[in-house]
Amino acid sequence: MTEQREPDLTDGPTNTTDALAQLSFLVHGTLARVAARHDLSLVQIRLLGILRDRRPGMLELARHLDLDKSSMTGLVGRAEKRGLVERLPSPHDGRGVLVALTPLGKRLAEQCTAEMDEHVAALTEVLTPGERAAIRAVSTKLLRAAGK
Repeated sequence: MTEQREPDLTDGPTNTTDALAQLSFLVHGTLARVAARHDLSLVQIRLLGILRDRRPGMLELARHLDLDKSSMTGLVGRAEKRGLVERLPSPHDGRGVLVALTPLGKRLAEQCTAEMDEHVAALTEVLTPGERAAIRAVSTKLLRAAGK
């Protein structure tokens, strides 16, 4: 039986801000590389991720992506031209539209998700199952507190 030792953290980030920022940069960079492999921008891959399990209106999408209305319209328009999303009439608002993935967009979103899952699994393979669960729990708590 091998003895588990505490990791040496002397060469790591010196505070919580640095730790979260460096981890965020690492994940963000990986997401950007996955997006680029599929000729997507970072905001386009985020759009696909948001639309995987919902059909939001334009305003809700704009809030998720922190974009103004004109930027949101352009983003959805470009994704529409690629056949990745479609606009659907809102059942609750005669003038509103919902944005949904097309079958092509759904396949691309699933492929990008699978690639990110592989990268994150490789990144976190040095952690124990309990440490991975703790990261999920702490991340969920922080995101809920931030209203995300």
